[in-house]
Amino acid sequence: MKIVIVTPDGELYNEEVSFVLVSSKSNGEYGILQNHLPIASTIDTGYLKLEQGDLVFYVVVIGGLLEHHNNVITVIAQDAFIGRSKEQAFENLNQIRQSRIEDNRKRNIELIKAERELRKQIQQTGAGSV
Repeated sequence: MKIVIVTPDGELYNEEVSFVLVSSKSNGEYGILQNHLPIASTIDTGYLKLEQGDLVFYVVVIGGLLEHHNNVITVIAQDAFIGRSKEQAFENLNQIRQSRIEDNRKRNIELIKAERELRKQIQQTGAGSV
């Protein structure tokens, strides 16, 4: 069966798999095999264990929807990160989140500096005064 995982950044994964284990904080765990009945569910915070023969991959999913129909699994996720193990996938997630936090902090500092400079310029020119 085929699994397609997409995020706002684009397609993360699109491959044939033989088995998928879905683990979600609020929905528990369940497996999907070839010719499984149609299913739709949410994944608040959890992971997918993907098996391709002897290969096993893990995908951490944050804020996702999963649909299985006609041997095609589609996952639409707010964030998703792949790893060779569950721990590695979560580590990738944590690294990306830390990077985003640092980027946001830098942007906030730049915005504060720009706002101060704008106020200084307005005071110097006397704009807005009556």
